[in-house]
Amino acid sequence: MGKRDNRVAYMNPIAMARWRGPTQSAGPTIQDYLNRPRPTWEEVKKQLEKKKKGSKALAEFEEKMNENWKKELEKSREKLLSGNESSSKKRERKKRKKKKSYGRWEKSIRSGLEI
Repeated sequence: MGKRDNRVAYMNPIAMARWRGPTQSAGPTIQDYLNRPRPTWEEVKKQLEKKKKGSKALAEFEEKMNENWKKELEKSREKLLSGNESSSKKRERKKRKKKKSYGRWEKSIRSGLEI
């Protein structure tokens, strides 16, 4: 048995591309893009005005959220204010207890005894 022939004929890629002809593009061409219909200046102005106004639903939603946020803010303020009063009273009580109660070492010094 003889060896297999592994030789491949050389094909010039440029010549092959020319032989196939012009390629068909999948999408729109540049000319299609440039020739597309464009809005008039008045239409552009109307669109800009609509964007500035925004949607009514969004405006209503934002107002509702602002109202809810204000209510929550008032509630949290009330809680903090009422909480601060009670916590300050608790601190005063703790200070009084600390002043009244002495440690073992402080007692011995006050009585003049050494440990």
